[in-house]
Amino acid sequence: QVQLVESGGGLVQAGGSLRLSCTASGIIASINVVNWYRQAPGNERELVATITSVGSTNYADSVKGRFTISRDIAKNTVYLLMNSLKPEDTAVYYCTIRRWRGQGTQVTVSS
Repeated sequence: QVQLVESGGGLVQAGGSLRLSCTASGIIASINVVNWYRQAPGNERELVATITSVGSTNYADSVKGRFTISRDIAKNTVYLLMNSLKPEDTAVYYCTIRRWRGQGTQVTVSS
């Protein structure tokens, strides 16, 4: 059974940082493409960051230079380090591997 569990969200002031974690079980994250998405109320889902099996990364223009996706192969975990957070980064963030997704973690950035 595949399970993805996100953690690390919370309330932070603008300019602050958070690191989100996506821990996988039942599937090996490092040999798959792992995506971080976010969705705010009333907004379309946005692909924020991607890491491929060979470690290539890609970012949405809205977060480029501020967010970093990385992984710990031994922990089967993918991270999203978010720096210089802005109120517009407020959303539920969740990870996906193939057709599976986690329950999400709320990130709220206050101005």
